[in-house]
Formats: sequence, C-alpha cells, structure tokens
Amino acid sequence: MRTPVPTPALHAEWIKIRTLRSQIGCLGAVLLATVAFSALAGADSGGDDADPLFSVFFGVGFGQIAAVAFGTTAVAAEFQGGALRLSLAAVPDRARWFAAKLTAIALPVLAVGLVTGLATWAVGSTVLGEGADAPGTAEGLRGAAGCAVHLTLMTLLAAGLTTVLRSGAATLGILIPFLLIVSFVVGDLSGNAADFLPDRAGQVVLHSSWDGVLGPWTGLAVTAVWTALALAAGAWRLARRDA
Repeated sequence: MRTPVPTPALHAEWIKIRTLRSQIGCLGAVLLATVAFSALAGADSGGDDADPLFSVFFGVGFGQIAAVAFGTTAVAAEFQGGALRLSLAAVPDRARWFAAKLTAIALPVLAVGLVTGLATWAVGSTVLGEGADAPGTAEGLRGAAGCAVHLTLMTLLAAGLTTVLRSGAATLGILIPFLLIVSFVVGDLSGNAADFLPDRAGQVVLHSSWDGVLGPWTGLAVTAVWTALALAAGAWRLARRDA
C-alpha cells in the first residue's frame, strides 16, 4: 500500500519553506500582527457592550493577511523559473506532490497559529485589566484553538487559489482587498449572507456571543468548505495543465 504523502516529498517541500526568508517572515508576521493589534484593541476597548473575547483576539483579522501571504508565496514560487517542472520530476504523481506541498504549508501555520492564539490570549487578557470582564479559561482556550484553525484554513484557501490562478500577485490582488473590505466595511453586519464568507465565518469562534445563524464550530466548518473547494479546484487545475 502506497503512502499518500511520501516522507521524502514532504521533507523536500519543508526545506523549500524554511530556506526562504520571505516565508519565515510571513510566519513571524502572523504572530506579531495578531498580538500587537489585539493588544491595541484590548487597551482601547470600553463599554459594557464590548465583546471581551473578540477584544482579546481582534488582531486575528490582521494576522490572517500574513497567513494568506505565506500560503500564496509558498505555492507561487513553484510557478517561477520552471520550479514546478523540477518538483514534478522528483515526484511525478501530482496528487502526492500537492498533498506534500499542502502538508508542509499547513503544519507550520497550525503550530504558529496555536502559539499565536495562546500568546494573544495572555497579552489581551492582561491588557484588558482586572476591571474588565476578561474571557474565562474555557473561552480563552476556545479562542486560541479557533485562532490556530482559522489561520490554517485561510492559508490553505490562499494556497488552493494560487494553484488555480498560477500567480501570487493575482491571488493577493483578490484576497487582500477582499479580507480588508469584509472585515472593516461589512464587518458590522450579521445575520445575512456576509456571515458565510470565509473570513467572517471562521472568526465567529473568536466571539463570546454572536447574533448570526452560525456558531463557533459551524463557522469554522463553513470556512473549511471554502478551503476544500479552493483546494479541489487547485488539484483539478494542477492535474490538467502542463507544468
């Protein structure tokens, strides 16, 4: 029985990621942007109507931009200078190669996302202060885990879309404005179709309460569906187009 993701292929893809400074920089930016903007939001949050959990994890909306950049550049590098032809010469089975690439992308983001979630919870709760209604342990752990899963799903969504478009510039040109518009222009709307957009749905887990139809885990499930569709489209395009 053949292994779905061969260890040598995974190891090769991991080497590509860890030897590119831009990739390491994106992972660092996920942590720094999330913690920094969450701390600022926690310091500025006030009023009884503020959502304490979202005040703590507010920076995830910025950290996901760095995560998207990580997933995009990791795949886009394969479409420059004939790199994909070399990769497929080493691993002719395109499905296996794609699985190895996605695994090498997802694992570090998941790890960094978990560290980011825990650090954000710790810093955000401290900034809120003793007088604020800080999230409890159960809510904080849910937020930290949800942060890691959401960042990973958004990274893989970007990776799938980049495989379809075969261009990092095109992918970032679509996703970055989309994320900024949804988060800051449509962000105050709930209970409508906007709740089912990928970044909106995934961030429900970062709220103490939510007026929309989605819950914390059903929201992440909606984001997972978007991600699965992007990856399926990427796999289909990869299988049917010349390297």
